[in-house]
Amino acid sequence: LILIGGFVQLLAGFLAFRKYDHLGGAAFLTFSALWSSYGATKVLCAAPVSGHLLDIGVGNTEGFTAGSVAFLVLNAFLIILASSFNMVLLCLTLFMELLTICFLLFTLENLPLPFEIVVLSILSVICFYGATASLTNCMFGKDLLMMGPPLLTVQSSRKDREDPLPCVCPKSHLTSGLRTIAELLNTGAVCGVPTDTVYALAASCKHPQAIEKVYRIKDRPQEKPICIFISNLEQLRAAAPPISPLLWEFMENVYPGGVGCIITKGEWLKKLGVGAGYSRVGTQDSIMIRVPDLTVLVHLIDMTGPLAITSANPSGEVDSTHHDMVISRLGHKLEGVLCDGESDEVVASTVVNCTKIDESGITIVREGCIPAGKVMQIFERVKNR
Repeated sequence: LILIGGFVQLLAGFLAFRKYDHLGGAAFLTFSALWSSYGATKVLCAAPVSGHLLDIGVGNTEGFTAGSVAFLVLNAFLIILASSFNMVLLCLTLFMELLTICFLLFTLENLPLPFEIVVLSILSVICFYGATASLTNCMFGKDLLMMGPPLLTVQSSRKDREDPLPCVCPKSHLTSGLRTIAELLNTGAVCGVPTDTVYALAASCKHPQAIEKVYRIKDRPQEKPICIFISNLEQLRAAAPPISPLLWEFMENVYPGGVGCIITKGEWLKKLGVGAGYSRVGTQDSIMIRVPDLTVLVHLIDMTGPLAITSANPSGEVDSTHHDMVISRLGHKLEGVLCDGESDEVVASTVVNCTKIDESGITIVREGCIPAGKVMQIFERVKNR
């Protein structure tokens, strides 16, 4: 029976590891080793072959004693851990400690038979109840058989687990998260959003007061224009701006991606969906447009229309490359931050002036994540073609 118990403990250990319960798996494998060693030792010592198969006497008990002491120490740690789970597991580890003492006394030929019977009987009852309770509660999805509260509870060192976030911070991989940020933007809020470069502040082009708020949030000088993001080049085609074939082909080669093109501003922007924010984006004569290469942001723009975008950092400071940076630096001034983890780049986009692309070519206004040399190679290739 003891050997069968060892096999059952071994099976329980493997099942616990399959469920990624490493503590339970380690405990049951330890119990299996102890239970099997104890059972095998008793069987071999009781076998009627020349008296005993194992001749345990006063002079050769050192190995058994050392092994028993090792089990006692190891199980003591399991008792401490089990006290933070439930009473059934705690009782199991306590009586396994008593079983180890039985093993030690047996090897020293000082084990009282009544003590061994009591320990094994109580241990069997605990094992049976624990297995029945676990299976029942797992099958029915509720605590029908009580396992008991933990004896020790670990108190969190954080206040209320975490300080409350200063704004709404949904996850980008959730549709509900995208919808939450889109609804905020559509009502005139300013939110932090991920881009294919660094994190940015976004405001709907339909709400000029939101774009004004972007300037106040990051202390941006009024003379520095804000660009717009669209979801795809077809949106731009539908607005029918006066763009030459050379510029169209250049944009087809750099969009989507980390290049923003400055083009001539006009009434066609209103067809694009810029609306009331027309005077607050770009300059009086030009506007920078970018098509990001980030699926989550493209979906967001499809839900809101064109967005006024600028990097999510106080003016003059480094760019934000993680949503935690946006929350800690500007979260108290924002209505929401779309959390997407680490940004794809550590610097902003490359800005190219294309307003005179047919007369004198393009000009690199700011070199960012796309090297200026690569942009010029693309332009020369398109121009020659």
